[in-house]
Amino acid sequence: MPEAAAAHPDHRRGRGTAWWRPVVVVAVVGLSLYVLLPSLMSVFGSWRSLSHLSWPFAILTVGCEVASFVCLWELERIVLGTRMWFPVIAAQLSGNALGHLVPSAAPGGALETSMLATAGFDAGETVAALGASTGLQWATTSSLPVLALPAILGGTPINHRLDVAAYLGAGVLLLLIAVATAALATDRPLTLAASAAQWLLNATLRRHDPVTGLPEKVLADRDVIRATLGHRWKAALAAAAGNTGFDYLALLCALRAVGADPRPSLVLLAYVAATLLALLPFTPGGVGFVEAGLVSTLTLAGVPAAGALTATLLYRIAAYWLPLPAGGIAYLLFRHRYGPRTSGSAPDTAQ
Repeated sequence: MPEAAAAHPDHRRGRGTAWWRPVVVVAVVGLSLYVLLPSLMSVFGSWRSLSHLSWPFAILTVGCEVASFVCLWELERIVLGTRMWFPVIAAQLSGNALGHLVPSAAPGGALETSMLATAGFDAGETVAALGASTGLQWATTSSLPVLALPAILGGTPINHRLDVAAYLGAGVLLLLIAVATAALATDRPLTLAASAAQWLLNATLRRHDPVTGLPEKVLADRDVIRATLGHRWKAALAAAAGNTGFDYLALLCALRAVGADPRPSLVLLAYVAATLLALLPFTPGGVGFVEAGLVSTLTLAGVPAAGALTATLLYRIAAYWLPLPAGGIAYLLFRHRYGPRTSGSAPDTAQ
């Protein structure tokens, strides 16, 4: 009784101080959308320009995004150790949709884990597997700026031919696979990259609070990912690289659809900036931040303002807006097949 009485005030105090958190979240989201509203209106106001697109490239933009999602589903099948497609696809689309509707990725990840548990996957193993998948996706995306350096120095423009755009995307894909393979197979590339990042942080943002042990931490995280992937790490690398490479190629196709001719290296940096902006927790899925950042960086890359607006709208329709209703449909189909959550058995990996 004395212990319960002592804990009671803390419990009430916790309830009394928690009310402001959702209020702050709503206020921050509202303020962010208000500040970014002119950029959003400019992007969405360019919808009439969609009628002037080169439709073969517009269709290819959507097709590249579909291919990017297929690579992600294959990656998750590998890390989960299953041959089933339906529960993986339904859980990923549903979690992705929820994560893009709320200003945080956590609910989306929780929903995906819960749905996979309903399908019979072990919750703990699922969390570890999805963590490895996310780590691989980050590894491939974070390597893009390094891959862009030779093109930045060369300053090669995008050719107006489809085969050249396809070769460029294939080249990026192969380079991503090579870099990721080196990172998983040997320690030196990761050690050098982490040491450089640690030096940069200590020399700029963290002067009074030095960062230490970053190379060791990165290697430890790499070892966890490699242990999770097992002998299929090469296939997982190819899938992760395909997920990022096709997404980047979708942006290239969107630019080609509006007749833009920028330097591909700067487009690559614009893509990386958009990926980072999408992680900002101030708006759902980085809405507003991604549009404003992508239009600005594409303009700096040499794309005319009108073309940058239309290309951004087309790319975001394919990468952000179309997967939202797909996620809702996937969730309904999943509930129809599996029903409410039960204590599922082990998944049938033979399907």
